[in-house]
Amino acid sequence: MRPLLFSLLLSLLFSPAAWAGWDISQLMQLLAKNKGGHATFVETKYISILDQPVVSSGELSYTAPDQLEKKTVQPKAERLTLDGDTLTVERGKRTYTLRLQDRPEAIAFADSIRGTLSGNQKVLEQTYKLQLQGDRSKWTLQMLPSDTRIASLVSKISVSGSNNRVQTIEYTLKDGDRSVMAIEETDSR
Repeated sequence: MRPLLFSLLLSLLFSPAAWAGWDISQLMQLLAKNKGGHATFVETKYISILDQPVVSSGELSYTAPDQLEKKTVQPKAERLTLDGDTLTVERGKRTYTLRLQDRPEAIAFADSIRGTLSGNQKVLEQTYKLQLQGDRSKWTLQMLPSDTRIASLVSKISVSGSNNRVQTIEYTLKDGDRSVMAIEETDSR
């Protein structure tokens, strides 16, 4: 019985499937299958000048490849809509619109989210060095800015998830402040 168990163990260890690595391309292919969905979020911002973190919550919706909406419900209502090259912010009765092409750093932030959600490795690699840890069931994608304008603002962006679902997005800013958004999918398309 022992020789059989030993040979079975060896065959598993040295089979191609055992050595097949989980890589960024595989993650991006998996994420690219996601065409959109709705989720709830809780975002916690750790800001050095404040004694306590700022917590907000609300809803997210995404339609591939470039429409994203963040609707904050608590503590104050706010809606951010990213549609192609346009970011619209609604706060109370005021609305602000920004064309991303006028602000390259805004493009990089938008692309970090949309590029991840759409599985667009090429877009991500234009601004970030990518590092993947974990496996398909529990992964973390680290994005380290390679663009100097972004690197002056952001130390890193970490996106964690399982399979084709993004569950956490964390921004660590150059000044040490950070934001952690926990995402819970409510449906997918």
